[in-house]
Amino acid sequence: MPREIYLVKVGMSMTEGMVSEWFIPDGAQVKKGELVYALETEKVNLDVDAEYDGTVKHLVEVGVTLEPGDVVGYIFEAGEDIPDTLAGSPAAAVAEPVSEPEPAEPEPVAVPQPVVSAPSAVSAPATSGDGHVKSSPAARRLAKELGVDYTRVMGSGPGGRIVEADVQAASQSGAAAGVPARMATGPEPKASPLAKRLASERGIDLRSVRGTGPGGRIVQSDIENAAVSGSRAGGAVAPAAASGPQAGERVPVKGMRKTIASRMHHSLQESAQLTMDMEVNMEDAVKMRTSLVEEWANEGVKPTYTDIVIKAVAKALQAHPMMNSQFLGSEIVLMSQINIGMAVALPEGLVVPVVRNVNQLSIKELARETSRLALAARDGTLGLDDYADGTFTVTALGMYGVDSFTPIINEPQSGIMGVNRIYDGVEWDGDKPVKTKKMNLSLTWDHRAVDGAPAAEYLVEVRNLLQSPVRLLV
Repeated sequence: MPREIYLVKVGMSMTEGMVSEWFIPDGAQVKKGELVYALETEKVNLDVDAEYDGTVKHLVEVGVTLEPGDVVGYIFEAGEDIPDTLAGSPAAAVAEPVSEPEPAEPEPVAVPQPVVSAPSAVSAPATSGDGHVKSSPAARRLAKELGVDYTRVMGSGPGGRIVEADVQAASQSGAAAGVPARMATGPEPKASPLAKRLASERGIDLRSVRGTGPGGRIVQSDIENAAVSGSRAGGAVAPAAASGPQAGERVPVKGMRKTIASRMHHSLQESAQLTMDMEVNMEDAVKMRTSLVEEWANEGVKPTYTDIVIKAVAKALQAHPMMNSQFLGSEIVLMSQINIGMAVALPEGLVVPVVRNVNQLSIKELARETSRLALAARDGTLGLDDYADGTFTVTALGMYGVDSFTPIINEPQSGIMGVNRIYDGVEWDGDKPVKTKKMNLSLTWDHRAVDGAPAAEYLVEVRNLLQSPVRLLV
């Protein structure tokens, strides 16, 4: 009897996901523990391994949005009859391809793909109506490993689609092998998961694209611009005058953006959120950070002002545990751990990885962990544990010159702290004005769990810690 392959659930908040790539072709053999498909959700990309030996039969195509627990395929044991079609395919599900690629055509099942003898390079490979080279994900993956330009291989699959056997044969014969003219040399640059998938679908080498994202990271708009300007036939592509959506365009609300919109709206609807601002004298905190940056320079550790605020937020939560709570309707649960979520802005949307047990970390340890999480978020390599169990959140807009804003609570937490810019302010020494560094903090809290006075007392404690930052070092 065939065993189901499920769309695995990653995290309590996951409501939908998709198979972004099948690592095992339809009808091919898999061993227990081998990777069988790639899962993509609004926050996490995860490779899923097989739980059994046998023959894989795909039930859904790449890009179809499903719910956790839905069956995406089957594994048939040796000797079992494999039907051409399987009942229960969620054909009605709505697919959300990144750039509307052609509907994936199923490869022949029940038998391995036929070996094609020495396919020759072609100048016009089989393409779909929107210019995508017809190829299976497994074929593209193998082509990358073998150094074969799959866009120059003649496909033997349905409709001329390129399959693994075509790439293998091309590699053995030397046809289409080696680094094609359109490819640059050097390591593959940093790119978002969406950009990588779109580049693979359009046959674009990431090394030929100049990224316009943070730190030169390649984002979806860079791939789309590269496709329009003909990067597949040329070298490096200069970025467009403006990246991202352009005036007059309609931007679909899907994927991460759909999830963010839904959660933020639900958070405002289901909780009683209020925000208060408080001015903080950051003179001593600025001096302390400057000293720590110099002291730890040889170790590659560079604490940020947000790190210092996160440490103060965590220490203050120890004295005000109601702020570190969850409102669950009939009860308020005070959390036993202090795990601070740090909002990281990406071109695709906002993610909130979590720093665990911040109250037990030194500022140096905290700076290392926040740096790791921020880099992993921008590289798209955050793991499931990196998102789990947050009890309070810190979000910063100070780097954009913001003086005050209204953060929205990351449910089911009871509070979120906004970090604003550091500016030149004035303190008074008697009748004499003294120039000093200042910053505003913006605290949003859930009035169902915490009243205004306790919330203000908590914010005062955070302020006092930042104004006497030596307390954060002990």
